[in-house]
Amino acid sequence: MPRLLGVEIPGDKRIEASLPYIYGLGPRTARKILEQANIDPNTRAKNLSPEQLGEIVHAINASGLLIEGDLRREIQANLKRLQAIRCYRGIRHVRGLPVRGQRTSTNARTRKGPRKTVGVQRNKDAKAGKV
Repeated sequence: MPRLLGVEIPGDKRIEASLPYIYGLGPRTARKILEQANIDPNTRAKNLSPEQLGEIVHAINASGLLIEGDLRREIQANLKRLQAIRCYRGIRHVRGLPVRGQRTSTNARTRKGPRKTVGVQRNKDAKAGKV
C-alpha cells in the first residue's frame, strides 16, 4: 500500500479512487491533482513509482489545500469560535441539535441520538393481572 502524506491509500484501486482516502480530497480535487502531476488516473496506486508519488505530493502542497490534521484542526477551531461567541449555531452544536434549521419535533435522530423513552417499569415480582 502506497503512503501519501502519512495516509495509507489502497494499492489495488485506481489512483483516482485512492486519493479521496486522504481527508480533505474528494473525487474532483483528486482528478485536478492528477492532471497537474501528469499522471494517468487509471493507473493502479501500487504501480506508481516513487517519483510519481512525489509529484502527487508536490501537486497537493502546491495547490495550497488543507488536508488531514490541518483541516481537522481548522474545522474544530471554527466550531470552538462559534461556541465561544455563543451564537445560535454554536449553541446548537453544544446541545447536539440540528444546526441548519431542520425540524426537531420529529426526525433529527442522527443529531439527537437514539430515542430516550421514559415509561413505567413493571416489577417482575408482581403478580400477573393483579394491580
